[in-house]
Amino acid sequence: MNVTPAPVTKLIDEFSRLPGIGPKTASRLTFYLLRNPAERTLALAEALRELHDKVLFCSRCFNIAESDPCPICSDENRDHAIICVVEEPLDVLAIERTRDFRGLYHVLHGVIAPTEGIGPEELKIAELVERVRASQSEIREIIIATNPNLEGEATARYISRQFEGSAVKMTSLARGLPIGGDLEYADEITLSRALSGRSEI
Repeated sequence: MNVTPAPVTKLIDEFSRLPGIGPKTASRLTFYLLRNPAERTLALAEALRELHDKVLFCSRCFNIAESDPCPICSDENRDHAIICVVEEPLDVLAIERTRDFRGLYHVLHGVIAPTEGIGPEELKIAELVERVRASQSEIREIIIATNPNLEGEATARYISRQFEGSAVKMTSLARGLPIGGDLEYADEITLSRALSGRSEI
């Protein structure tokens, strides 16, 4: 006999489907919401409803937004000749926090990962190629800002091949040692790139 009310079990099950949340954390979240005032729980429910009702993907860059095109693509003060290609919308937020980049973005929504059954067709790579082709040479540089792991590197190489022979300049983020990092903990690839990408002091 199940002594847990069905709505509680259902919410625990739904929380458990979220990435990084196991059954124990899902249970803690559910019982936390039960102890909260009803208005807080209802505010969460409303936020979840609005997430799907009001948030969409920009038809140009595929970043999340409330309007199409998104505010970044619509901003005439940004450099529309440079596109920074990132894996996820969270990467756009990270780069925007630096306040150093004033170009546009293109969100792939993942990386090429054959072991997980994700190929180029599942990503927004064809849309990037079409976007550049339709720009009639307006775009002069594409910065590939995928993560420095095997999947990210494979995706970067694949994208670069799509533009071989074109006039578009292909660049990638500099790879190297993080500020505050110790040399002894750095892997060989990171150290090698830190050395090759060294700058004058």
